[in-house]
Amino acid sequence: MGAMRLLGSSLLLLRLLVLGAGRLVPEDFLQKYGYLENEVLRRSNSAQFTEALREFQWVSHLPVSGVLDAATFLQMAKPRCGVADAESYGQWAKRVKTLLAGRDSKTGRKKRYLNLYQSKKWYKHHLTYRLLNWPWYLSEHQLRMAVKTAFQLWSNVSALTFQEVSEGPADIRLAFFHGDHNDGLRNAFDGPGGALAHAFFPRRGEAHFDNDEWWSLNSKGRNLFIVMAHEIGHTLGLEHSPVKNALMSPYYKKLGRDFILSFDDIVAIRDLYGAPSGGQATQLPGNQLLRFQEWSTNVHSGTETMPLGSFYCQSSFDAIAVDLNRNLYIFKGHHVWVVFPDGKASKPQLLQKRWPGLPTTIEAAAISQEDGRFYFFKGGRCWRYRDSALELGFPQKCRKGGLPRHPDAALYYPPLSHLVVFKGPKYYVVNEELLEVELYYPRSLRDWKGVPAAINGALAHHDGFTYFFKHDQYWKFNQSKLKVVATGKWATELHWIGCQSAKTGGTAL
Repeated sequence: MGAMRLLGSSLLLLRLLVLGAGRLVPEDFLQKYGYLENEVLRRSNSAQFTEALREFQWVSHLPVSGVLDAATFLQMAKPRCGVADAESYGQWAKRVKTLLAGRDSKTGRKKRYLNLYQSKKWYKHHLTYRLLNWPWYLSEHQLRMAVKTAFQLWSNVSALTFQEVSEGPADIRLAFFHGDHNDGLRNAFDGPGGALAHAFFPRRGEAHFDNDEWWSLNSKGRNLFIVMAHEIGHTLGLEHSPVKNALMSPYYKKLGRDFILSFDDIVAIRDLYGAPSGGQATQLPGNQLLRFQEWSTNVHSGTETMPLGSFYCQSSFDAIAVDLNRNLYIFKGHHVWVVFPDGKASKPQLLQKRWPGLPTTIEAAAISQEDGRFYFFKGGRCWRYRDSALELGFPQKCRKGGLPRHPDAALYYPPLSHLVVFKGPKYYVVNEELLEVELYYPRSLRDWKGVPAAINGALAHHDGFTYFFKHDQYWKFNQSKLKVVATGKWATELHWIGCQSAKTGGTAL
């Protein structure tokens, strides 16, 4: 959600576990209590410091201990909204004190917009918005659908209506920026994983997103739709919610299958603008948003329209695998492309048509080099096919065998003659027949020297190297030296991945 406000070097840098987490502490949290770096040891045992920690822990749904423990450090390190919590803290502090005192609140729900500045809400109920730019790797068509639906979340449950304009002035403007973008250093973006986005309350009506993040409109990467819907809430005047599953919670929320807005979100927007005409709210479930991946024959990107056949070359993919005949399978969204050994790619085919019984999208895939069976992974389940036939007993819960939920990638690794599944900083060696993790695993990804965490795909190529993919980059891993020996841009440097034929008018088009 918005840009995570982090401390500069002149403010308190809680160095103990924070350094290990690679993050700093939210600036607005510390500024509220006036801590400077040279004061931390002197004041860490003070009643004021303890009160601040207890408040932070409560709103973060941690055990309220007042102790600066590992869980609190890790929570401070999580990506979150950069819109300051200054106004929200006052309301949250009252709730904390009531909770700690053991009394039931009799004051009812407090409005979560700027109570001291009630003029800072829109004076009208019909608002226009404009998308000024977007990441090169996202389809303009898909992104506009996501933006429209993000606004629709709020109009469905309130008296607001929204209209997109393609040029000229607009009430709300959405844009992507790198680093400092003239909003002041406190609002500068700090690269992937930290500052995601930030927004301004009415009536400035702007939301800015970090263009250094690798945004996604599905389960891979950081979901832009969720972040955008959160920031739009701020442009409408909403503050953060202390409710854990609320869209307006300050911490990044993953897109699930349930309703995206919580009851707290709905009450908050109605406090500002009233109920929708007729009074009936319409909720959108998360699983309905899979339609962002439903492409037409042509995909719009920027000012150009490109054939769907070459679309994965312009962005990234969800999974990649190679079969016994050296045919490459590239998965993105609802589709799969087959790239033949000569580097020419087929037209895209729907996953569920090629492998009946699969979900509409997958997270990881691998093909056994022993018998050619296909393995697919998504969430906590796995599928196994012989050609296009789903084997008896599948899909099954992979967790039973010790496999991780939502894996990043999978491959068949010839030196081990096993499937290998990757998730974050760990990898799992898997028995194919039983789909169980072998003894002494998982192990650290450091065994694969130079391979980054959170990869998109991996495969063992017939040239004797293993290739790892993340976004638009690849890492070439030497199986005998056990280290990465080269890296670069896969779409332009790996001729066998099918993008050269797309450029020269081959079958990929």
